[in-house]
Amino acid sequence: MFSSLLIANRGEIACRIIRTARRLGVRTIAVYSDADRGAMHVADADEAHALGPPEARLSYLNGARILEIARAAGAEAIHPGYGFLSENAEFAEACAKHAIVFVGPTPRAIRRMGLKDEAKAVARTAGVPVVPGYQGGEQSLERLMKESAAVGFPVIIKAVAGGGGRGMRAVGRPEDFASALEACRREARAAFGDDRVLLEKYFAVARHVEVQVMADAHGNVIHLFERDCSIQRRHQKIIEEAPAPDIPAAVRAKMLEAAVAIARAVDYRNAGTVEFLYEPQHGRFFFMEMNTRLQVEHPVTEMITGLDLVELQLLVANGEKLPVSQPQVEANGHAVEARLYAEDPAQGFLPQTGRVHEVVWPTDIANCRIDTGIEKGSEIGSYYDSMIAKIITWGPGRNDAIEKLRVALDRTLLFGLKTNKAFLLSVARDSHFRREAPTTQFLEHFGDEASRPLQSLVAMGCAAWLFISNGNGGGPWSDMAGWTLSGAPRLARCKLSVQGRMLDLLVRFDGRLLLLSFGKERHTAESLSIERNSLKLLIDGVPAALSFHRWGPQLFIDVSGNHLTISEPEFSSGASAGPAEGSVRAPMPGRVLRLEIAQGTPVRSGDRLLLLEAMKMEHVLRAPVAGTLSDLLVAEGDQVREGDVLCVIVPEHE
Repeated sequence: MFSSLLIANRGEIACRIIRTARRLGVRTIAVYSDADRGAMHVADADEAHALGPPEARLSYLNGARILEIARAAGAEAIHPGYGFLSENAEFAEACAKHAIVFVGPTPRAIRRMGLKDEAKAVARTAGVPVVPGYQGGEQSLERLMKESAAVGFPVIIKAVAGGGGRGMRAVGRPEDFASALEACRREARAAFGDDRVLLEKYFAVARHVEVQVMADAHGNVIHLFERDCSIQRRHQKIIEEAPAPDIPAAVRAKMLEAAVAIARAVDYRNAGTVEFLYEPQHGRFFFMEMNTRLQVEHPVTEMITGLDLVELQLLVANGEKLPVSQPQVEANGHAVEARLYAEDPAQGFLPQTGRVHEVVWPTDIANCRIDTGIEKGSEIGSYYDSMIAKIITWGPGRNDAIEKLRVALDRTLLFGLKTNKAFLLSVARDSHFRREAPTTQFLEHFGDEASRPLQSLVAMGCAAWLFISNGNGGGPWSDMAGWTLSGAPRLARCKLSVQGRMLDLLVRFDGRLLLLSFGKERHTAESLSIERNSLKLLIDGVPAALSFHRWGPQLFIDVSGNHLTISEPEFSSGASAGPAEGSVRAPMPGRVLRLEIAQGTPVRSGDRLLLLEAMKMEHVLRAPVAGTLSDLLVAEGDQVREGDVLCVIVPEHE
């Protein structure tokens, strides 16, 4: 085994690779951008070296700089993780030229399978069916429209060099095709430097099933069974499981054989994943693509096989034979993985940025694994993917694994920014998910309900603030004139900021019940118990359990996975008002890609206002209220910061 390994990546995957390398006695070398100077993977490695500015193209995509560091640090091998340079054939070739082992497939295999059209040609040669569509070189709008009509709507447009859901759009009607194609090409150019696309038939009911393969340089190719990754948002996976449920044994066997055949057809080496579209109605599967790297969801395969995929990668890269043969690989039990993201499901899964002020992982649960690169004090920025952690659970059966995942999610606490925890919990609790294998359309029917915040969430936050701040009769409330949580009923008005929304709150306490009024809402609250970091109360007669964390003038609250940020209130009637009701602010740092409405134009609530590009994805900002767009404060191409006011709408009622 080589003695030193540079990890050309960041976050949880860098930390995960470091764990295995350390167990094998390999010296680990981390690299980091200026944004990651204090990151967990930097502290975990034996040594770490600076790459440059936060932008990926100037740091984690800067292959020349990474090789320069590798040579200076004496690295014998480089593991690229996933994303960044992991499927870059030129970087793999550059490693070879400098006598550094690239932990991955050969440059030729990366090239052949990295482009979706070439990969489909390989699959056909191997006798594997592919999704009907168009993969030709003629890329004019007219030709693509004609081919879409021939395939039959709905179709899906995919970037030829794509991945991670970028450069991908489903189109249900011919009249929507041109705008969807334009958006795909923009994202593909930004993410991959290649705006070519292909077309595929979009199946109304389908599942995303993938097979993990592993191959060495001695002609041995094995599969490590399959995973189901059908639950996705924005074409990005959020829940994965292994093995894939409810697949007939004969179909599963053919799918596993097909994956091995494709790997053999390109003389594949190291870890790879062959992805299929499975149509359960007819028991058919079609090849979609091959990812020539380690997958984000590889832990579920490790949980059911007991194999360390990173260890197998390192052994194969070192020229050794695979230590296991196909008959020795067995699937035991069931594993489920949920990806915890900094994002707001109620706002179309919009990525969030901010500081992690406190985090608690469920480390006391048996057969539960947490893969993360985040800890207390970590910053979630806009330069990279917003994934915080992967929570993986194993059980003897599928329902056992899912129930354990639900418990693990419930015990996971992260304060400081919104996450998709409540959404993941909704999926884990869903009877349909527990009863049947989900399709790729699962969230279309489930998402609206699951992403809706609790109806009385703001009231819970206000009540929690009042009870927690009172602190058993002490604290800032006890000295305020006209207010007490004991004795005769009193009334008070205060300004309280919840999720950036300034509330003019009328508060009354009658000795038992707290009565809250803001806007047209009226709520009652009663405190049942309060401990160091948890509170139980009744909101409108319904019990609720909250966890909380104080950070200076802010209180962070978790209630059923929903995250609230509450700011210090002011007890003055002249307290400063919050942002205007019709103000549209940037939800994250980014670039104004396109303005879709002119100043002075009437708008309805929900109308598209502008496109913001952030994290190499496009995000539509919509009108929060009906009215008139009175002020447009940005132009196309402007860089904006999180919280910047982009435009202002004068509401109709004014």
